Amino acid sequence: MDILSTGLSRRRFLQASGTAGALGAVGLGGGALTTLREAEAQAATTPGETRITKNICHQCPARCGIDVYTTNGRVHAIYGTADHPISNGKLCPKGPLGTYILYDPDRFKGPMKRTNPNKGRNEDPGFVPISWEEALDTVAERLNTLRDQGESHRFALCYGRGWGASCAGLQGTFGSLYGSPNVAIGHSSMCSDGSIISKKALDGVGGYNAYDYANANMLLMFGVGFLEAFRPYNNNMQVWGYIRGVKVPKTRITAVDIHINTTLAGSDRALMIKPGTDGALALAIAHVILTEGLWERSFVGDFTDGVNRFKTGERVSPSLFEEKWVKGLVDWWNTELKDRTPAWAAEITDLYERDILATAREFGTTRPSIALFERGAHAHSNGVLNGMAIHALNALVGSLYAKGGLMSQMGPSYGPMPVDAKDFMDDYALNGPWKTQPRIDLKGHKDGYLLANNMLQELGPNSLAGNPYKLDTVMFYQTNPIWTAPNGQVWEEALKEVFVIDTSPFPGETAMFADLILPDHTYLERLQDAPTYPFQGWPMTQLRVPAIAPLYDTQYFGDTLIEIGKRIKGPMGDYYKALDNTENVIRHLAKGFATDPGDNGVNDFESWKEKGVWYKKPYIYRFVDGEFYTWDGQDYAILMTEEEVKESLFKTDSGKFELRSGWLESNADWIARKTGRDPRTLMFPHWEEPVHPGGGDLYMVTPKVAMHAEGRGANIPIAIATLQPVLGGRKTAYIEINPQTARARGIANGSRVRLSSDLGSIEGYCKYYEGCRPDTIVFPMEHGHWAMGRWAKDRLPGHCGEITVNQSDRITGQCSYYTTKVSIEAV
Repeated sequence: MDILSTGLSRRRFLQASGTAGALGAVGLGGGALTTLREAEAQAATTPGETRITKNICHQCPARCGIDVYTTNGRVHAIYGTADHPISNGKLCPKGPLGTYILYDPDRFKGPMKRTNPNKGRNEDPGFVPISWEEALDTVAERLNTLRDQGESHRFALCYGRGWGASCAGLQGTFGSLYGSPNVAIGHSSMCSDGSIISKKALDGVGGYNAYDYANANMLLMFGVGFLEAFRPYNNNMQVWGYIRGVKVPKTRITAVDIHINTTLAGSDRALMIKPGTDGALALAIAHVILTEGLWERSFVGDFTDGVNRFKTGERVSPSLFEEKWVKGLVDWWNTELKDRTPAWAAEITDLYERDILATAREFGTTRPSIALFERGAHAHSNGVLNGMAIHALNALVGSLYAKGGLMSQMGPSYGPMPVDAKDFMDDYALNGPWKTQPRIDLKGHKDGYLLANNMLQELGPNSLAGNPYKLDTVMFYQTNPIWTAPNGQVWEEALKEVFVIDTSPFPGETAMFADLILPDHTYLERLQDAPTYPFQGWPMTQLRVPAIAPLYDTQYFGDTLIEIGKRIKGPMGDYYKALDNTENVIRHLAKGFATDPGDNGVNDFESWKEKGVWYKKPYIYRFVDGEFYTWDGQDYAILMTEEEVKESLFKTDSGKFELRSGWLESNADWIARKTGRDPRTLMFPHWEEPVHPGGGDLYMVTPKVAMHAEGRGANIPIAIATLQPVLGGRKTAYIEINPQTARARGIANGSRVRLSSDLGSIEGYCKYYEGCRPDTIVFPMEHGHWAMGRWAKDRLPGHCGEITVNQSDRITGQCSYYTTKVSIEAV
């Protein structure tokens, strides 16, 4: 199958679909949606004139503001916006690659339908062009039929990177009005839910943290990849330059990972830990902080007589300790921490006891300090416990909401939607049979993942097995699960029996199984809002403004969803007709700025479009000397009550940071039944050996790299060429292997190898790298595509997902990407 043969020129599309005459009047499918935007985008196309448009980079989740330069209707340069708080006039190496995305010759050129009923890797979809009217009517007919039959729950909408209220934000309302628990299912369980839910168990917030890096004096990073792929990557490099200084570093850095990467190479202390044992290290650090009296008493509390009774191996009476903003410290000590010494952790982690002790003392004395973690720590069967143990360190040193600490992210002052969806709920939406159906991924179900946010990796396998039912129709937005989900082969089988709608602009693996292609714009062609991912806590939201009119007959996903909604029978259709289009939505959101203008003067849609960003400084909450205060316009001077702290900062039952998690304790029976954990200890951060499936003798870790480019890096030649700056590699992504490990197996440097697990095998080329643990295989999660475009296709190594076992943390739902064990041999 030649997937590139499906590309269509705009002229060919218009000829084939017979709609050329209608375009000038109304635009395809969206009424006058594209007419205004195309007119604005083409307004400055006088020969030789250069137009600068505000937009947001799409190469990672950072959401850097960019200035897009367009001359004679062609984008030719992208720079960081000088007055955008994240980019500050700078971009990472991925930033300028937007032109490669826009002018990718392998893009879909318009809506298409499948003509080959057979699906598979070697099956040509036989895509033929259709009009947007036919495409949207086809989707609506299927959805109306399912609703008429009382089977609306068999429609699912899956999404990856959601950007704002005008795209991902529309999906929940669509599900409520239509009547499906599966609209929408996000990819967060295959991203960072392990981080979010681990923290929720202790602080009750359940969101990403924002960090005050610039004022921190120590950072303790567990599997973060701060200088490779941690958001916001561009700003991280900027802040690194500040905190590390020119000659004398301001901030001490200890980085924990399984191989030497850029972050570890630039740190003061690099700890190469055994995969899945980060929690043991964190527990030992907590043990030292308590036994040596290094905890922050203004936040944690103290013994009533001031005498430290935390002694290794000895229990403490809870009545002797007066807690301040934590709950359950002494219980945690008695149950878990009293025996978790550095010597104990050294045996588990393969680290030196002296390094664990030095790290603990430095973290406990270098205020303010932050412990942060990502997938390296929580992508294991014990991930929730690892994450809880690490996050607990922030409480022990008083970093929550402190200067130089971490906090939760505030949202923007958006105005209300044009109409209220509650006014358009019919009886089916309120009381239809879909209300009794579980989600297809069994998220929130007692027989599935009761406490998880999403379980996208389970959708394909569950539908294939008919557990709890089989899906009829699935729509995908910004996600390619055949390639991104572990054991994607199961998804291939599942999608053979489901009607698939893909909205990607590109021919990814999931798109090759699609029955309909409804291609989105690329990000330089969109009008799209995007509130910040956690950055520095204070609220911020950006706006993508089209740099040029759409090159092809594509349509913004948000408008596609609205147009489908207009075609659903009953009040739901009336709601979307009133909503009209995404530009109307965004203009209404911007009305909120009138009463709360941004620091840069943004107070309406036009000024937002001009500046590209709205934000309000400073962060309004601050922990100071044992109390929480809010900003009064001049200083942190308004004392918060305990009830206000509970409402806004620690959203737990106690209103405190719970080292004895009330949330987990309230679900103890279910957790014990599903995980086998002791109901007497499961509510505490504690050590648990991870389960490593796969059947091999080597850990396999597949980290993202700086040039990952939000999944598009594999089809961008310049990204491929610079993918591995240490090991090299242009035609391939090299598999990192320790020379000692390779030689013991007769594997030569640069030779072709086979990686195998219980699921099968893939092949690639290896490179000796002494910076890799001897028990661990490392290679970037980038190549192995059999679709995606001409540069991505058939590039070694094979896709790691094909040998990654689909195992998830039962509490967080986090997909355990880094925990499969494989074997390796020369080919």
